Amino acid sequence: MKSPMRILISGSSIAGPALAYWLHRYGFDVTIVELAPALRKGGFGVDVRGAAVEVLRQMGVLEQVRAADTHMTGVYFVNGNGKVEGRLSEAGMGNRQDVDIEIMRDDLTGILYDLTQDAVRYIWNDSITGIRDTEEGAEVRFDRSEPQTFDLVIGADGLHSNVRTLTFGAEEQFKQTLGCFISIFTLDNYLNLDHRELLHSVPGKTVGMKSARSSAEAKGMFLFTPESMVFSRRDTGMQKELVADAFRHETGWETQRLLQAMHEADDFYFDEICQIRMPSWSKGRVALVGDAAYCPSPLSGQGTSLAIVGAFVLAGELKLANGDYAAAFAAYERHMRAFVEQNQKIGRMAAGGMIERSRFKIRLRNAMLRLPFVMSAMFRMMMRMIAKAANGIELKAYGDEPV
Repeated sequence: MKSPMRILISGSSIAGPALAYWLHRYGFDVTIVELAPALRKGGFGVDVRGAAVEVLRQMGVLEQVRAADTHMTGVYFVNGNGKVEGRLSEAGMGNRQDVDIEIMRDDLTGILYDLTQDAVRYIWNDSITGIRDTEEGAEVRFDRSEPQTFDLVIGADGLHSNVRTLTFGAEEQFKQTLGCFISIFTLDNYLNLDHRELLHSVPGKTVGMKSARSSAEAKGMFLFTPESMVFSRRDTGMQKELVADAFRHETGWETQRLLQAMHEADDFYFDEICQIRMPSWSKGRVALVGDAAYCPSPLSGQGTSLAIVGAFVLAGELKLANGDYAAAFAAYERHMRAFVEQNQKIGRMAAGGMIERSRFKIRLRNAMLRLPFVMSAMFRMMMRMIAKAANGIELKAYGDEPV
């Protein structure tokens, strides 16, 4: 009897465990390696829409994911005194009630981990340091573990993918910056927000706070265009100072109190808003999935859905290919490319709308959001555009039989 293909996945967030689930279901031998010592906590809400909802249904976790929905009612734009000057409903953000889902990122990763922890091997607190493609397999070196040979290696390790760098080269050649930075962190819900998000904008900057999974917890956010885009991804202190410098003189609304909460947060997240755009997502025995291959930016609301659908398609094509991984990788790209491009377009549009460059544009936006007929027309347009992109792929029936 032929031994199952051994596949190594780098990354345990969303794309990695989703891919591992389908590969195991189809009879592959799967290992996941993760740099962190355990599942990462923190993060903002993530959206699941369109085709990704159907994939979760086929995985048997849709109702569990729906049960963790944040049930947000909308986004409220406030002035420096905290007065609401405009409102955007969840429908206006592209989330249709009882159709689309918003869930906290670490709630979703926990569900996917629980689904796969007994089916695949997890290697924690380790990372890949080298991949050598040979006729016999991909020879993989690790930072801590002994070298091993796998049939395939899949990079599901996010925007700053280590597998992508090792295989395709420096990130800069694939990164398209959208011109701003974002910081997210957890804090006490001292404003007693009830399933809603508040945003306060000044030219080039937005600060926000939203209720999270319980009445006691909230998430803070800083979004801004910095004077310099140079920063160290591994220096948290430097990142916090970059945010503090950008908002140091902004005294409106809760800005200074949120800055203090940011300094005290133990789940501080900071990164550049950008997209990954690559001419090919595979090379030899290595392929990429999710943000590692086609990050649409956190502001798009589409990254999680792309990761879930991409994992489904990649696993399915590997199953159909019967060992011809080159054919599987090519089919995966053909099937996903247009879907990815539609959703990345939304990411570029969203980045432009979250940071206004002048006080006039901020006042104009808020005024428009107070006009019912304008809001209604805008909501319909946004919902149609996002729904079209989220459903812009036909899911194949790959079947459940193992390879």
